[in-house]
Amino acid sequence: MSQKQPCKLFLLDAMALIYRAHFAFSKNPRINSKGLNTGVMLGFTNTLIEILDKEKPSHIGVAFDTKAPTFRHERYEPYKANRQEQPEDIGVGIPWVKEIVKAFNIPILELDGFEADDVIGTLAKKAEKEEFTVYMMTPDKDYGQLVDDHIFLYKPAFMGNGVDVMGPREICEKWDIERVDQVCDMLGLMGDSVDNIPGIPGIGQKTAVKLLKAYGTVEELLKNTEDLKGKQKENVVNFAEQGLLSKELATIKIDVPIDFVADELKYEGFDEEKLKGIFSELEFRTLAARVFKSADKKATIRSNEQLGLFGEASAPSTSIAPVSEAEVMSYEEEAANPYEQAIPESILTSGVHYHKVKGEIAIQKLVEYMSLQKELCFDTETTSLNAMEAELVGIAFSYVKGEAYYLPLPEDRAEVDQILAMLKPILENESIVKVGQNIKYDLLVLKNYGIEVKGVLYDTMLAHYLIEPEGKHSMDWLAQQYLNYKTVSIESLIGKKGKNQGNMRDVDEDKVTPYAAEDADITLKLKSVFDPQLKENKVEELFYEVETPLIDVLAAMEFEGVKIDTEALAELSTELERDSLEIEKRVYELAGVRFNLASPKQLGEVLFDKLELDAKAKKTKTGQYATGEEVLSKLAGEHEIARAILDYRQMVKLKSTYVDSLPLLINPKTNRIHTTYNQFVAATGRLSSVNPNLQNIPIRTERGREIRKAFVPRDENHVLLAADYSQIELRLMAVFSKDESMLDAFKNGKDIHSATAAKVFKVPLEEVTSDMRRKAKTANFGIIYGISAFGLSQRLSIPRGEAKEIIDSYFREFPAVKEYMDGIIEKARTDEYVETILGRRRYLRDINSRNATMRGFAERNAINAPIQGSAADLIKVAMIHVHNWMKKEKLKSKMILQVHDELVFDAHKDELEILKKNIPSLMSDAIKLDVPIIVEVGVGSDWLQAH
Repeated sequence: MSQKQPCKLFLLDAMALIYRAHFAFSKNPRINSKGLNTGVMLGFTNTLIEILDKEKPSHIGVAFDTKAPTFRHERYEPYKANRQEQPEDIGVGIPWVKEIVKAFNIPILELDGFEADDVIGTLAKKAEKEEFTVYMMTPDKDYGQLVDDHIFLYKPAFMGNGVDVMGPREICEKWDIERVDQVCDMLGLMGDSVDNIPGIPGIGQKTAVKLLKAYGTVEELLKNTEDLKGKQKENVVNFAEQGLLSKELATIKIDVPIDFVADELKYEGFDEEKLKGIFSELEFRTLAARVFKSADKKATIRSNEQLGLFGEASAPSTSIAPVSEAEVMSYEEEAANPYEQAIPESILTSGVHYHKVKGEIAIQKLVEYMSLQKELCFDTETTSLNAMEAELVGIAFSYVKGEAYYLPLPEDRAEVDQILAMLKPILENESIVKVGQNIKYDLLVLKNYGIEVKGVLYDTMLAHYLIEPEGKHSMDWLAQQYLNYKTVSIESLIGKKGKNQGNMRDVDEDKVTPYAAEDADITLKLKSVFDPQLKENKVEELFYEVETPLIDVLAAMEFEGVKIDTEALAELSTELERDSLEIEKRVYELAGVRFNLASPKQLGEVLFDKLELDAKAKKTKTGQYATGEEVLSKLAGEHEIARAILDYRQMVKLKSTYVDSLPLLINPKTNRIHTTYNQFVAATGRLSSVNPNLQNIPIRTERGREIRKAFVPRDENHVLLAADYSQIELRLMAVFSKDESMLDAFKNGKDIHSATAAKVFKVPLEEVTSDMRRKAKTANFGIIYGISAFGLSQRLSIPRGEAKEIIDSYFREFPAVKEYMDGIIEKARTDEYVETILGRRRYLRDINSRNATMRGFAERNAINAPIQGSAADLIKVAMIHVHNWMKKEKLKSKMILQVHDELVFDAHKDELEILKKNIPSLMSDAIKLDVPIIVEVGVGSDWLQAH
């Protein structure tokens, strides 16, 4: 039929979009209050809504695969046979997605015996004939064969990449072909591992392009095999039928017995009642608010009164400019909140009472009321995210839910000090619990202003980290998840991130007031939500006895910082520059051609097209050769050029990441580097650090170790002292597994790697060679991480059979280790989490997955997390004990660094002996274990020498 107006038809490939949604949320699952993972449903629905809102299709349909075998399975039984079992979340999500599609009054398109591709292909071609513009929405590249002047491939945005709409020109450019129908020929020649289409052996994408430029189709190629030579000719001749079959399998059918009825695909809006019911069941409340556009509820902040706190004689308050709805709603929509039944509240709808406090009388009155409280939430507003550089702009306080007070501070430091002097008795009152979100930042900012915040601390970010270690912990996220509340966006005040972003000093204090007050208020509310959950998850003791006391320790370490020898780094930078240029020159000699060594594309072409180092070289999703460290490491044993490239990359990375970057991080006021330690990043419980990342400073290579030379004592009266746990994870494995052989080795001071080698290789201890010990050491540490025979063979550069025999022998000699590993996995299957010595939990929601990859990852974490997490528990407790002892003894020495299992101290020379005596014992006794805990201590004029 002829259309009077242009009609836009969207055909959605449901399964491709469902898988996309699943993987988008796989690292941060959306679990509602019923325990249902709603990531698939949420992701798909968001995509659908985005299409309806932004593209406004006149017609739309969603195509699904059915469970019935297709003609492709009949033609080729192994078709798609190599695909792993469908993840459970997808199986659960598909029926929900279908119900959502129905509630949007969108037809479901499916037909037994055909795939969604075929249904979409047929309808697209039929719709084009009726003057429709068609968009096939899918990330599947195979659809490129269908595009035409009025049929487009619409690849949805994903992982930072924008929407990609591709017509014939774009498809031909992407595949480097002349006609879109040659996509089928490309797949026929090179195959498709995703669908288990075999193709012709030895033909990759580049070769396929060359052949099609010469012959046009697979059929024409097969008619001209006499033009080919060598192995290529042999493969094309021998696998001719396989090539034709592969092309047939890859060809999307456009003659499926399905009618195109335009009126049935016309979009006329959703069924509100049905959709509300589904959203309610799935707990998509934020999404519901967006879709159903609930009536606006606007409430002004009562800004001209002080809530009776100051009484009749209170100082006049300053009027606060109302917050606009745009400012509240300007940030990204998040997932549904499982804890509240209402549509999300905001500062406009919640009836809060936020006030600006100015003037000595008003501040004194506020201080008087705060002094009567048992707990007080506070939050600083500053000019920088770097606590050591930040200037105070204001402080917000809250001690009653729904009420908060903001004290703007002037730019003049002397005036700020006068106001802070009034607040100091409250902030340093040890009987008042201090509540904050990422409170260590606020402690450091105030420390720079001469205030030592005292009393029990309560960090809501840290509390949530223990409740949900792998979740998000930002206040905006927590407010929405647990309070069903949308916070004011900071970008509405200072602009979007980037070089043009301002800071709080630039914003009118009347606009800062509701934002800052809200932070304090929401944080106080979150505490009441997390308190019972800490108990329920049995991590209350871990929170109060370990993580919370550690806040003060880390704040003190960050405040002290560490001195850097910039001259040593400058010298090392020159050496690395010189040596990297020499290696680069050698690479070009070995390659026989100059190219851009920093270009993975050019490097891949040189290694695998020109030098032909690996006939089975893997390619990335973009079609270029993979040239990552893992690939090059496998080639390094046989090819000098691979070793040279690895050396070159290491030097370039050392120079850019550390040698040239560390001097730029020196604080101009202190002339020291102040890293930031994070307690709530690593799910294992390990600390991480940023600016700089000290945990990643290399130690295995000679060049990497030289960087530690640049970390030096603060002055001539100090030296660096390093205290390092010896083989702590292996000792913990002995404790967890209760293996008698391992326990005996540690209790009797034997070298555990030699003892392991003696057992695994069945030789007397004195006959263990260095090579045997090396292999045993790799096995010891690898098995903690669930290493496979393949992984061990790669690390040791030995045949897989030999690696398997080492692992089998290891488990025969240490049977309790195998029993522990099997037992912890079985326990994890029941509990869906594992625990450390102190009860820190690592949740393993994929431990029962039918998907082998996801299940295997969870199983390895089940083995490793209790050990690595217990090592984290141990050093955290040790840090608290050492810090408290040093403080009690009023030592001049300072603890300045924590890296993995090592603590580093700026040790005053007069205190060296007492430190060497007490620090090892404090670290060893932090947690009592069934094996001796050995702490090795070193002293030196730099970190490398001390280590």
